[in-house]
Amino acid sequence: MPRLREVPRAEVTDEKILFFYDRLFGPDRDPAVDHGTIHATPGDWWTVFAQSPDVFRHAVRGFALYRNAQLDPLLRELGQSRAGFARGSQFVFSQHCKQMRSLGMPEEKIAAIPHWQVSTAFSDLERAVLAYTDGLVLDGGRVPDGVFEVLKEHLSDPEILQLTYITAMYDMHATICRALRLEFDDRPEPIEEFQVPEGVEVRDLSADLSGE
Repeated sequence: MPRLREVPRAEVTDEKILFFYDRLFGPDRDPAVDHGTIHATPGDWWTVFAQSPDVFRHAVRGFALYRNAQLDPLLRELGQSRAGFARGSQFVFSQHCKQMRSLGMPEEKIAAIPHWQVSTAFSDLERAVLAYTDGLVLDGGRVPDGVFEVLKEHLSDPEILQLTYITAMYDMHATICRALRLEFDDRPEPIEEFQVPEGVEVRDLSADLSGE
């Protein structure tokens, strides 16, 4: 379950939200109850974002960037999928692997995104896009000059700006999905203390390991 309440169709008055409810779930379904989009996702991103029509509209306007962007869609999706993986969002990573597949990205490249640093599947430009994405997501925007120089060799300034903005936008979406446990990120925290079995004496670990 997501951490915020899903908004049922009966409570929605915003036309933009209703448009996407109809488009992605069908006009005869209440997506807050009858889950499942036409893209085989639970769909609670949409029903939770419906809590704030202003936020909802701002978010979907971001998706409209794709229509007129000069950036190669495969490079865009490469950045988005790596951003999802680097941020630990199963939802963002999964969705953009599917999108790359629909655009014709070879399976070898999709499979290599988690370990792109040691893969020979990518071109110099693709490797630069992946390294740039890691700089944006994992290093807070610290990008080595060498990475940026490769981008400049192959892409125009508008293309680099679009790559930067869209990748950072999906870092945000990945973070939100994890925080609110939306879609495929509705998962329990994987790291928790492993409890000592009942009856086992709790000893001084540092003393035992140091040989004292």
